[in-house]
Amino acid sequence: MKRISILGSTGSIGRQTLEVISQFPDRFRVVGLAAGRNIGLLKEQIIAFRPEVVSLKNKEDANLLSKELSTGKVKVLWGEDGAEAVAAYPEADIVVSAMVGASGLKPTLCAVKSGKNVALANKETLVMAGSILTEEAFKNRVNILPVDSEHSAIFQALGNNKREFIKRLILTASGGPLLKLSEDQLNNVTIEMALNHPTWKMGKKISIDSATLMNKGFEVIEAKWLFGVPPDKISVWIHPQSIVHSMVEYIDGSIIAQMSIPDMRIPIAYALSYPERIPLNLNRETSISSFKELTFEEASFSRFPALKLAYKAAEEGGTVPAVMNAANEIAVEAFLQGKIRFTDIIRIVSKVMELHRPLPGNTLEEILEMDSWARKTAKALIS
Repeated sequence: MKRISILGSTGSIGRQTLEVISQFPDRFRVVGLAAGRNIGLLKEQIIAFRPEVVSLKNKEDANLLSKELSTGKVKVLWGEDGAEAVAAYPEADIVVSAMVGASGLKPTLCAVKSGKNVALANKETLVMAGSILTEEAFKNRVNILPVDSEHSAIFQALGNNKREFIKRLILTASGGPLLKLSEDQLNNVTIEMALNHPTWKMGKKISIDSATLMNKGFEVIEAKWLFGVPPDKISVWIHPQSIVHSMVEYIDGSIIAQMSIPDMRIPIAYALSYPERIPLNLNRETSISSFKELTFEEASFSRFPALKLAYKAAEEGGTVPAVMNAANEIAVEAFLQGKIRFTDIIRIVSKVMELHRPLPGNTLEEILEMDSWARKTAKALIS
């Protein structure tokens, strides 16, 4: 029986994780849940899964939840300290890190320092502090198991092969909902258009990142840290069908790919059950029609400038990736609020990176300081 804490339980990945867990009550037990401000959904999750500790973003929400619960058996916490307490909860064997954005960094790091294996869905953690997180994981002898479909695919395709046998990693990208639009058309993209992803159902933030391909840029940086492969050995291919989730090309010419219908419950289940596999009920059959046409093309920097910025950040390292991520979070939020155009997102991120004077990023304090600077700078550019 694996005991699980989930950071970001009311988000898209958190909800799907609980769907998987509900299919295997004899294998998994939920002991901790951390959420943002969705009190109603968290209350439903508490009733269904009976965790021992939960956390909300604000104290007022936590107090309200405590009053609404009919039992005092659940410990209700709040704020950053509350999320970290859920992450480090002694009864947990594995922590699913699915909080959105930079807010997931400190709780995830806390889980690793507490000796917990981490099923990682929060890209920003490795983007901001990949060196620190991987060093702590090595020091505490814990596994960081990828939940992203692309990194799960690479993890599976690598198997027990030695890293020196790798020629390159090939990350696939659907290209998002705006793939066919011209440069002029991109200037007039609406929020609804950018959120309308053709193959995946995701939260708003990651949907916009998928439309700009910043999401794939983050994955390049993630792959660098997860698999110890330099950026110049990581390629991105546009694959609109989202069937081949990523590939590993070996020095002998072999290419090993992981394929499946686009459903996040598959990589979630693999991360939870690793090193085993479980008979997942997806309520849908894999049919030959899903595999009729598989197309690929190299992702272009001119078409997707976010990808160029991410490769630059991956190569420069230090605090540059953290600054890129922070500026992107602010710009995406501004776009979703109707304050800027879609094409302004990458323009703002690029300008903040240009103004940044990189630091080594060897400490969490240094990274968080530059994260704060980048947010303020991005907000100033927007206003």
